[in-house]
Amino acid sequence: MVERADSGAVAVETSVVPGVGKRRRGWVLAGFAVVLGGVLGFHRLVPNWPGRLGSLIESFLPWGGVLVVVLLIVALVRRSAVAFLALLLPAGVWVDTFGGLLLPGEEGGGRELVVVQHNVSDENRDPAGTARALVESEADLVALEELVDPQAAAYEKALAADYPHHVVRGTVGLWSKHPLSGEQVVDIKPRSIEEGWSRGLRAVVRSPYGDVAAYVAHLPSVRVGVGGLASQRRDESAALLGRAIAGESVEPVILLGDLNGVVEDRGLRPLTSQLAFAESGFAFSFPAAFPLARIDQVMARSAAVGHIRTLPATGSDHLPVVARVTLE
Repeated sequence: MVERADSGAVAVETSVVPGVGKRRRGWVLAGFAVVLGGVLGFHRLVPNWPGRLGSLIESFLPWGGVLVVVLLIVALVRRSAVAFLALLLPAGVWVDTFGGLLLPGEEGGGRELVVVQHNVSDENRDPAGTARALVESEADLVALEELVDPQAAAYEKALAADYPHHVVRGTVGLWSKHPLSGEQVVDIKPRSIEEGWSRGLRAVVRSPYGDVAAYVAHLPSVRVGVGGLASQRRDESAALLGRAIAGESVEPVILLGDLNGVVEDRGLRPLTSQLAFAESGFAFSFPAAFPLARIDQVMARSAAVGHIRTLPATGSDHLPVVARVTLE
């Protein structure tokens, strides 16, 4: 600070220390990096209130990698060494958590089933074309949701030649190249829904490798609004489905469905706590025009879910997902 006399007045000049502003900005970036790393690594500790905040964060957790890249670019532009070093934390956590999903996946073994999961949309204007696209996957099992009249009949007709065995209960269905038995409804309807609502089924697949219990489910939708994530019905339905699968006597078990949640979402813990899911492949499936998350899932017990990927878009607002399930 320098004082200078001018016509009896005292003027004060303040000199700015070079680099102070940049250093401050570097520490701010470093702070953001540490917070991001904490959220990525300890998201389970984020409270689920208000507005199911924890589930909301977990729904978009993989996109934390984009934030890491953005902060890295800013750190390089600012030439901030401290910010760059701090960013190693969230980058390392992201790679440890999601890096495996970038790998191509191992080659399948002999005891495997190829499965397809697709919410075909109740507004699909081309059910026959959608069915033909699914047939090209050459899957052993095809699970469909949002089957409504008159489209449901179109799927049955288009899939009949390649999938002679099928079961439809309510708005969900399973098509199989192998015989089915023990078909039944799985009640996953939340208490607050009073109207007719049937979105779960179970069947035993007589596969070449033995019996497999197959479940198809469509959990209630969630909404993101000013109050946060509205997922109460979805969470209740997931708990009911988890209870049914926990009591399943046939092994292995395969679950295919639009679960309206990602595997990191704590709302699906009743399922992810007892079922394995793919460790390679992001397969973001919704919305089809610009996929942001994989809410269409393939999970299994006494089996491993291999690389999961999406198929080309159909007439639905979801993309189909396909995976190889290796039976134990």
